[in-house]
Amino acid sequence: MASSPERPSYEFGGPLGATAIVFGLPVLMNVLYFGCNDVSGCPAPALLDIKTLTWDKLKSQIPWLENGIHGFLSWEVTGWLFAYYFLSLVLYRVLPAHETLGTKLRESGKPLKYRFNAFNATVVELGACAIGTCIYGATFPVWTFITDNYLQLLTGNILLSYAISIWVYLRSFSVKAGNSEMRELAKGGHTGNVIYDFYIGRELNPRVTLPFFGEIDVKAWLEMRPGLTGWILLDCAFIAKQYRLHGFVSDSIVIVALVQSYYALEGQFFESGILGMMDIVTDGLGFMLSFGDIVWVPFLYSTQCRYLSVYPVHLGWNKIAAIGAVFSIGLFIFRSANSQKNRFRTNPDHPSVKDMPFIQTQRGTRLLTGGWWGRARHINYFGDWIQSLPFCLPTGLAGYAILPAGSALAGVGVQTLLDGRQVTQEGVAPWGMLVTYFYSAYFGFLLIHRERRDDNGCAEKYGADWVKYKEQVKWRIIPGVY
Repeated sequence: MASSPERPSYEFGGPLGATAIVFGLPVLMNVLYFGCNDVSGCPAPALLDIKTLTWDKLKSQIPWLENGIHGFLSWEVTGWLFAYYFLSLVLYRVLPAHETLGTKLRESGKPLKYRFNAFNATVVELGACAIGTCIYGATFPVWTFITDNYLQLLTGNILLSYAISIWVYLRSFSVKAGNSEMRELAKGGHTGNVIYDFYIGRELNPRVTLPFFGEIDVKAWLEMRPGLTGWILLDCAFIAKQYRLHGFVSDSIVIVALVQSYYALEGQFFESGILGMMDIVTDGLGFMLSFGDIVWVPFLYSTQCRYLSVYPVHLGWNKIAAIGAVFSIGLFIFRSANSQKNRFRTNPDHPSVKDMPFIQTQRGTRLLTGGWWGRARHINYFGDWIQSLPFCLPTGLAGYAILPAGSALAGVGVQTLLDGRQVTQEGVAPWGMLVTYFYSAYFGFLLIHRERRDDNGCAEKYGADWVKYKEQVKWRIIPGVY
């Protein structure tokens, strides 16, 4: 009797979950933009009274364009968006770069070569914007263009993420096992279910060779370039918008922009670190990574600065110091844990790791059970999540309502815009926290899910050695808690 075919192993809720994500996340991004806006408030007041909610009432309180659905996309904005991506490609090609080999591919056993200079490219782009800001101030055309056309830029990137996902999905069917092009399919990305494979990604490392630009690893390029740099540019645009609305720049928006910029720039500075990440080693390029890289990261992660541009929060030095301490603790745990693991792998005789306990696996590799990695199996995720808190904490008990000019409100928390409108938190705080703290909540869920995926992968990879490892290192992410 013939054996039954192996059942596909699904993640993210399988085909049903993939369908919900592929079609639901773009809707969520629009809900966050329209629901927390600079027309009526964050959230729009109509959303707080569901019983009387109507589309006409809500439409009057959100930045819904006069031409409705046709206002989501603009040929002019799309053209400038493509120019931004083209500039990123040019900088990738012309700036000095560090070239290195990645991990060996599963089928061919050979590594691919990677070219890294994302940090240099971002410095050039930010430097040019800094010069423009010195000349034009808060009305620098790049800043006004971003904030005036936020919705069209969001839509353009969403459509681009779909286009990239469709292209790499269709192209993946030309991959042949062990071919000379060193192309292969991601292990969990060719289940045979169209929507799931489209979401998770079929081809592991799709590459394209272009005239002048040479060979480009599409996944690595998207991971570290346009989205991360765009995140910083969006933050800067909202700082300029705050100045245009209020005539000053608050300490809260500065601290958020600084910690977020540091996070993005540090990732780009240590760009080669992605070669050991699940995104590069395990996952194919599909909608999950395409959308995440160029939509989710820049547009969701800049939400706090978008909020603060309309309703500034004044922290004071004590709160700034506390927020800085939280970020420093998270950064210390994240960076020192990763450095310790990397040193143990590359230089096991280093004085800081040579006496640490470990498990010798049957595969020939060693699992560290001392130092940070003796406290939890993914202690670095704990540090990474702590780093996310300073993104959200400066918004405080978030929420605001915008009232017409001449409302003549007075009291604590009432702010008057330069155009005469007033912004108050009365009756709406803390409902805005659903928007401004969404990132940290989502990030925690993501790290827990990623740890579970990694645990399953290691169990398959190390077998009985992984069981032994888990007996010695009992906690997953947070020692004594989880």
